[in-house]
Amino acid sequence: LATVLAVVRDEPGTDQQRLRALLREQGCTVLPWSPEAAVPEGTGTSIACAVRASAGAHGWIVALADMPDIRPDTIAAVRDAVAQGAPSAAPFYRGRRGHPVGFGAVCGADLAALSGDQGARAVLERHPPVRIDVDDPGVLLDIDHRGDL
Repeated sequence: LATVLAVVRDEPGTDQQRLRALLREQGCTVLPWSPEAAVPEGTGTSIACAVRASAGAHGWIVALADMPDIRPDTIAAVRDAVAQGAPSAAPFYRGRRGHPVGFGAVCGADLAALSGDQGARAVLERHPPVRIDVDDPGVLLDIDHRGDL
């Protein structure tokens, strides 16, 4: 059974408040913004917060809120690769690695130790992802950078 954890800033009067409410409505567990993340450090800190909150999980899928166009079957393919033993897995569209990225339990300690805004790039260098070729341009589409494709 999958548990969805979300780490979202809790800033009054911002879109984050709305996002937190929407995620809860959809059954997600929204983690409290941790003291070490009080100063927005970035993706690495958020990933570490969620992994520490779910220690003992068989794996994690790291999905970014600014990439909403990823198809459910792509997420399922990443999940399945991790469930079948891949240390990490990522979708590729037209040769480019995209999101979300899945991590097996073997990556847990490395993920829990992340900080700052580097995300999990260093973890992927130690545990190269199984490549999942998909016909899903959403894996590359960051709504903050729509013109980049």
